[in-house]
Amino acid sequence: MTEPTNDASHSHDITFSLVQGDPPYQIQQRLGLVPRRGLGIPRRILFFILLTWAPIMIWAIVYRRLFPGIATEPLLQHFGVHVRCLVAIPLFIAAEAVVEAIGQRIFPYFVTSGIVTEALESRFVAILRQAARLRDSWLAWGVLAALAVLLAWRFTGADDALHTDAVSWAVSSETGRLQLGFGGWWFLFVVRPVFTFFLLHWAWRLCIVAIVSWRIAHLDLRLVPTHPDGAGGLGFLEQAPWAFSPIVLALSAVIGSQWAHQILYHQLDINALKLPLGLFVVALLVIFLGPFLLFSRPLRQLKRRSLLAYGALVGQHGWLVQQRWILGEPVEDKGLLEAPELGPVADTITMYEAVERIKPAPLGKPSLLAVVIPALLPMLLVVAIKVPVKDILLKLLGALI
Repeated sequence: MTEPTNDASHSHDITFSLVQGDPPYQIQQRLGLVPRRGLGIPRRILFFILLTWAPIMIWAIVYRRLFPGIATEPLLQHFGVHVRCLVAIPLFIAAEAVVEAIGQRIFPYFVTSGIVTEALESRFVAILRQAARLRDSWLAWGVLAALAVLLAWRFTGADDALHTDAVSWAVSSETGRLQLGFGGWWFLFVVRPVFTFFLLHWAWRLCIVAIVSWRIAHLDLRLVPTHPDGAGGLGFLEQAPWAFSPIVLALSAVIGSQWAHQILYHQLDINALKLPLGLFVVALLVIFLGPFLLFSRPLRQLKRRSLLAYGALVGQHGWLVQQRWILGEPVEDKGLLEAPELGPVADTITMYEAVERIKPAPLGKPSLLAVVIPALLPMLLVVAIKVPVKDILLKLLGALI
């Protein structure tokens, strides 16, 4: 088993933050949204709610577009607008605290656990520094900002915007022709770009995690074939996907809110969502578990090598036992038979079975639940529109039992 070492014995900085230091972080720090210490999560959430949701709500209240009346589909019925501003964007911000907490434990543990040996520590630190340069690249963030604007402003003019269901609550014909009010333009030119930028922001961070995982996985890691976690000592990565659970929840909430609107006000058949929902969950599993599946390579190599090595060891030990106790022949070299590390035959078989059970990836049920639970929670509310919640819970309970 890999023995942890003392953090103080390492001369290099083996910590890495996926959040602190990037251009958006620096800009928000200069604006006073991020304090000198901490991430300023509550104040930033409040700021972006005031920036995105408050102007739309004020306009809708003043021009009577919040409740049924003037608008065929008032703002209150467009759940997607409210979920983007009040749920998704706050979750994108709050997720930084979760990622920071988990990242500060996981990255140093590669070294303190001995998986990254002292000889490889400098290369490990170099990988983290390269990742920090990617995180802090103004060019990369400039491209993301431009892409966010292009994706959000995908309308070429007012005519295209007028026929968009997302802003139908802000369209009026008081002057004899269709016009889009301030609230609609604010949604298109402020809310959507902000939401899209946060989404791309996290996509880029996930890419950085994938790059770091790929580079670490290609180091000559000191993995233990018989480690009780069944992953050579990499079992601690099983908790890593929980860092992205708030992002999964945000994405699911936005899509679920749009589906709920379509079901309630556009007669969308809920059965038609089975395939899209299945594909959505599968896509989330691939995207958010993918970076950690990159550690499958060293685990496959470990299992392949260890099965041969431990197979030979167990075979030699078993032959000596047979030679001494079955055949009654003298055994000249008793070192293997009397080695306390091996013990009796049953123990050697247990070691070999442990090698056989090495997992193809350092992931398990907790990793799957980190994605599946937040992906399905908002969808349960969508299904509850047509199916009673009691029936849903009973079906889930029946599936578990």
